[in-house]
Amino acid sequence: MLDLRYVPDEVLVTKAKAISDIDEEIATLARDMVEAVQYHEGIGLAGPQVNVLKRIFVVYMRDDKPRVFINPEILATSMEENVIEEGCLSIPAVWADVKRPAAVTVPAFNEKGRPFTLDAEGMLARVIQHENDHLNGVLFIDHLTDGKRQRVMKKYKKPVS
Repeated sequence: MLDLRYVPDEVLVTKAKAISDIDEEIATLARDMVEAVQYHEGIGLAGPQVNVLKRIFVVYMRDDKPRVFINPEILATSMEENVIEEGCLSIPAVWADVKRPAAVTVPAFNEKGRPFTLDAEGMLARVIQHENDHLNGVLFIDHLTDGKRQRVMKKYKKPVS
């Protein structure tokens, strides 16, 4: 099982590097990440959260198949925005309302190296944006005002490894 990284680990605020070769090692990483997100009862997990500074994340929503995004790039976002409460496996027990675009268009590669483009809305769009932020060293708490971030982070206690 992959080990999760927790705030204030520096890997979580470091920009991930593009994956140049989607090989068996990357396919195995993707499978391990899907297993980890399921085990921890999350809905998304990015490379930096498992100490891998590569541009990969997985999404696993209960009513959908696991999805792997390698070298994703959000190309378009909707003008419409919504506010939904977010949490993060790397900041357990911390939740806050975050405003994000309601829909996104994201091209990426899957674990077999095949390109695809996904138009997502609702919760799937939200998770894609949250996980893509991780690849850029951005946490959901970075979308909060300083005061709100300080208030919600008072609840945070880093898990003992």
